[in-house]
Amino acid sequence: MPKLSWISDDILIAETNKLLGVARSAKEDASKKFGKNVVDPFSAIFEMSGFDVSYDVWVKTEEARQAQKTLQNFIGEFHQNVLSACAGWTNLGKGNVVDLVNTNKKIIAEVKNKFNTLSGGKLAGLYQSLDTAVMHKNSKYKGYTAYYVTIIPPKPKRFDVEFTPSDNETGSKRQSNSKIRHIDGASFYTLATGSDSGLEDLFDVLPSIINDIIGKNKLDSSKLKKLFSTAYGE
Repeated sequence: MPKLSWISDDILIAETNKLLGVARSAKEDASKKFGKNVVDPFSAIFEMSGFDVSYDVWVKTEEARQAQKTLQNFIGEFHQNVLSACAGWTNLGKGNVVDLVNTNKKIIAEVKNKFNTLSGGKLAGLYQSLDTAVMHKNSKYKGYTAYYVTIIPPKPKRFDVEFTPSDNETGSKRQSNSKIRHIDGASFYTLATGSDSGLEDLFDVLPSIINDIIGKNKLDSSKLKKLFSTAYGE
């Protein structure tokens, strides 16, 4: 019996293993390049003193922080790859107008890991790209619904609303359009997988998959579940 009904075990394990590889490489690179990267020495002093940590502990923490920044860049790609494994969805890869398309449901989607991945002019630019994609008469996605997906929402609340970012030039919000939407990760996983608990189910199986890959029982699912509840609510 598959771990999840909407994605094959082979794909899920492969994508998890791939992201673990990114994490390992990021950690190694951060350690090797620590002396080469510019570090704020003033911040270091106050962090060691204010956080009551030794120099060696601070170095390890700083290396982890730098590695985390690299890893975060690939989390969105992980979700993009997993979602594209659902029936009817296609991963368009990099360099395209959007990340995912479902021709049967007439949906296109741009997937970002966090709500603050894009800001200001980039949000307005994304709106324009989505507007052109679904509204322009010569676009192959004319009449589709476009989604801007933020896997991690700004608040533990689910939403599916019209995407109306501010226009930096005028200061006013872009015109509302039911075909151009902003949606949180849990809600979009429901849309893509057909399961109300799609994203939560994915989160729940990852610890056991990772424990099997690394050959250690390092992840405690019950404790990790609190993190999911903090991000998406009960």
